[in-house]
Amino acid sequence: MNTLLWFVVLYWVISVGIGIYAARRVKNSKDFAVAVAGRALPMYVVTATVFATWFGSETVLGISSTFVKEGLRGVISDPFGSSLCLILVGLFFARPLYRMNLLTIGDFFRNKYGRTVEVLITLCIVVSYLGWVAAQIKALGLVFSVVSGGYISMEAGMIIGAGSVLLYTLMGGMWSVAITDFLQMIIIVIGMLYIGWEVSGMAGGAGVVIAHAAEAGKLDLWPEPTGREILWFIAAWITMMLGSIPQQDVFQRVASSKNEKIAGNASVLGGVLYFCFAFIPMFLAYSATLIDPKMVAELIDVDPQLILPTLIMTQVPVFAQVMFFGALLSAIKSCASATLLAPSVTFTENILKGFRPNQTDKQFLLTMRIVVVIFTIIVTTFAMNTESSIFHMVENAYKVTLVAAFVPLAFGLYWKRATRKGALTAIVLGLGSWVLMEIVGGEDGYWPPQLVGFLFSLGGMLVGSLMTRPEPQPVAVSR
Repeated sequence: MNTLLWFVVLYWVISVGIGIYAARRVKNSKDFAVAVAGRALPMYVVTATVFATWFGSETVLGISSTFVKEGLRGVISDPFGSSLCLILVGLFFARPLYRMNLLTIGDFFRNKYGRTVEVLITLCIVVSYLGWVAAQIKALGLVFSVVSGGYISMEAGMIIGAGSVLLYTLMGGMWSVAITDFLQMIIIVIGMLYIGWEVSGMAGGAGVVIAHAAEAGKLDLWPEPTGREILWFIAAWITMMLGSIPQQDVFQRVASSKNEKIAGNASVLGGVLYFCFAFIPMFLAYSATLIDPKMVAELIDVDPQLILPTLIMTQVPVFAQVMFFGALLSAIKSCASATLLAPSVTFTENILKGFRPNQTDKQFLLTMRIVVVIFTIIVTTFAMNTESSIFHMVENAYKVTLVAAFVPLAFGLYWKRATRKGALTAIVLGLGSWVLMEIVGGEDGYWPPQLVGFLFSLGGMLVGSLMTRPEPQPVAVSR
């Protein structure tokens, strides 16, 4: 236990130190927001940031525990939907957005539809990050509590984790995120492959684990052939597949690339890598049902998120524990830092800057950093006071952007007839119908609320745009 705890402390100090060192590259607000100094990030670094940002606590702890309980049907949103999100971004969104030379995704909505749409969608994007970032903070608390044998409480672990991630994110912004993500991707890949090999041997081989999962029905992907099951399956799939596209963290990777070809290819490659490696935690967690079925039976209905870390802490040697928790901490840190930065940057640029348009770049950079601190306090408080699982915190985060932001983004890029009134109608109808369905039916209803919201958003864009004359496009202003 002491060896593992000291490793965690040492690893944490080194990684934070690297992030602070990278902060020397921050010369202005654009460096802080998207590391666009010359748009210099090469293919391998951009791919690493895409992969490492997506491979977070929900991948290691959330997806794995959900798979043990519900099988592949339960994880259709992630990794299936989330992987396709990155691939779709690379194929259809990265290149046109890169050419626009924007600071945030919110700038696109301002240039295309005007200030009102910019503010509304930016608020939706910022709100969507609340659950995602809180999930990473909650996972940090769990890790510190587990490796310390309970000496550090969950709440104290959340505060320690959030404070240290805040430190280097606050100083280095996107430069710190990019450099640490590259190193953490290496640790994630090596650590996951090693622990997968170690646990596979304990369970009797990968074939035995897969066969057992198949017999238990855990590999059944498609829904039951009933109307309700199919609708909820589709809703779960598109929640992260489409709802994750209009997000600042995705846009930051696009904007930081050396050229538009790298922006597109790195997103596709990052999505493919994420899909492949996301199955390793699922394999590890399900192996526990063969290695220690009693432990799984005790935790499955209490807190299934503890199945995988408990297996590692009780069944594998110290070196394997070091490899696992090194990979887990890398996954959480890379995701947490990126998701702290993204909403803070877009809120500052697309909301606050409108009230102080003439501030200097130095003042703007200071405002960004203040917002990062405030957002960190908010999400840490939320993480400490929610009982939602890590997986559902992340999954639910994208419902608001699915119903409010995806349609205006996609139609704004690919439909010349899209208008400001069409976008406003899409936002109002999408959000309104979604909230109403959540109140009336929720998870017990026949129609999934987010699917209804998405369909109303789509209808609102079509009707609102076709009923109005095409409007002259606002002049694109680089701020």
